[in-house]
Amino acid sequence: MCWKDFVEFEGIHRGSALAERAASGESAGPLRRRTNTRFSSSLATRITPPIMADDVLILIPARLASTRLPGKPLADIAGLPMIVQVLRRAEAAKIGPVVVATDDETIAAAVEKAGCRAVMTRADHPSGSDRIFEALGLIDPNGRVRIVINVQGDLPTIAPGDIAAALKPLDDQAVDIATLAAEIKKPQERTNPNVVKVVGSEIAPRRLRALYFTRATAPSGDGPLYHHIGLYAYRRAALERFVKLPPSPLEQREKLEQLRAIEAGMRIDVAIVDTVPLGVDTPEDLETARTMLR
Repeated sequence: MCWKDFVEFEGIHRGSALAERAASGESAGPLRRRTNTRFSSSLATRITPPIMADDVLILIPARLASTRLPGKPLADIAGLPMIVQVLRRAEAAKIGPVVVATDDETIAAAVEKAGCRAVMTRADHPSGSDRIFEALGLIDPNGRVRIVINVQGDLPTIAPGDIAAALKPLDDQAVDIATLAAEIKKPQERTNPNVVKVVGSEIAPRRLRALYFTRATAPSGDGPLYHHIGLYAYRRAALERFVKLPPSPLEQREKLEQLRAIEAGMRIDVAIVDTVPLGVDTPEDLETARTMLR
């Protein structure tokens, strides 16, 4: 499900905005431009009252800047830009509206061309979490959304059911943030620092309470290791608290922002899923994704 009534962009939806004026009997003169120096783009926005289908919103942060794969959100995979491939999987989860949060007009235009919505955000956000928090305030200023799911824009093979699985831990009101992990099956991944491991206590079948996230091989000893998947479901209040916290010592040491929440005493629970989606970071990853989705 795409988000149908949120932020309209002059230059992208100017025609539809003029049509709305005509339907209401308002003069079809030039749209009044509102600018905000907080935004990196001069593209004006007009916020319309949001129509909430439910209290869950999926946000996909996306930016063009990438040192290893420039322009990757727009890279073609099976005839669609990668960002649209991710968007379609988020829609297929059928848990709420989907919006792309971006600082680039070409990404916004590609999303609009696919029939869905994008919201323009500042270019100076240090992380996707900060970007989606700004987008949430633009889309839902009245606070109707209670749960926000952050889906990375470079996961074109993610299973819709796995996106939906991130909601389940939030049935427990003590949980602030939910995320995903899959059991590591390949021996080489156990010692790979690029594979982030979640260390947690099992509190139910296929569910952990996260104690730590690390690039090291942990925990030691016999037993499964879990590959963390960087998808998060936040309670709205938890997201607001998280982005206002300063970077924590362990976050900076491991270069894992979720440790900021752990160090602040926030509870993160983990839903265990069967597979890790392909994250597209390099030209080789892109070719693999094209083969998988051919």
